[in-house]
Amino acid sequence: MPGTLYIVATPIGNLADASPRALEALRAVAVIACEDTRTSATLLARFDIATPTTSLHAHNERRAGAKLLDVLQSGKDVALVTDAGTPGVSDPGGLLVQAAHRAGIRVVPIPGPSAASTAISASGFRGDGYLFAGFLPATRGARRKALGELATPLPIVFYEAPHRVLEAVEDLAERFGAEREIVIARELTKKFEEIARMPLGAAAAWLCAGPHRQQGEFVLVLGPGAEKRPEQADAERILGILLERLPASEAAKLAAKITGEPRKELYALAVKREK
Repeated sequence: MPGTLYIVATPIGNLADASPRALEALRAVAVIACEDTRTSATLLARFDIATPTTSLHAHNERRAGAKLLDVLQSGKDVALVTDAGTPGVSDPGGLLVQAAHRAGIRVVPIPGPSAASTAISASGFRGDGYLFAGFLPATRGARRKALGELATPLPIVFYEAPHRVLEAVEDLAERFGAEREIVIARELTKKFEEIARMPLGAAAAWLCAGPHRQQGEFVLVLGPGAEKRPEQADAERILGILLERLPASEAAKLAAKITGEPRKELYALAVKREK
């Protein structure tokens, strides 16, 4: 019989958030696949877990995953962890899980901390769900293009690096308007945790108010927007396609003729997307 692959959520900051079930699994398996063995070593040492570890990260996932699949097929259990939070959520591990499913190996999730769900729970934004967008593109042009394609009335959760967070909130304000609200969650569950809710227009100033405000790990929760009419969403989609080949004025004019939406509104949106 093959072994079992356990997908183990680990603390996003406060090690006391490790669940008894997660710790039990980490002790019981034959090997723990870690995004970074040095990072996971802190958690394992805290709870006196001596299970052997191996590295599985974005740059070696196929090679390391093949070896771990052999371990599983030999009848031994494997635990998959990332540096923090739930594996597979903007983290490596998906290829191993996919291969395990295809090989008929049992996959068992052990739920626990997740930065996305932690931030949304503390945001106060009401709704029937949320969109998880993960990390935005690193370059400003690509980031603005990605934001231009987001059209949903749901709250949107982003992860962001400290050296890009200021540019990210500026681009969010430009795309969604200064009045739309955002929650900036910094260093969740850690000693210097901050969770602040404000209009997008005030977000850049908040980040610049102190040197520590642009340090640590960030989750941004964009508040829900007004739901768009189907024809409006379709017009924006068509505009995006036309902008790949035409300047803003021509793209807006043609999109307005196709959809019947106001040319001025489409032109303003086209200008924003081209910046």
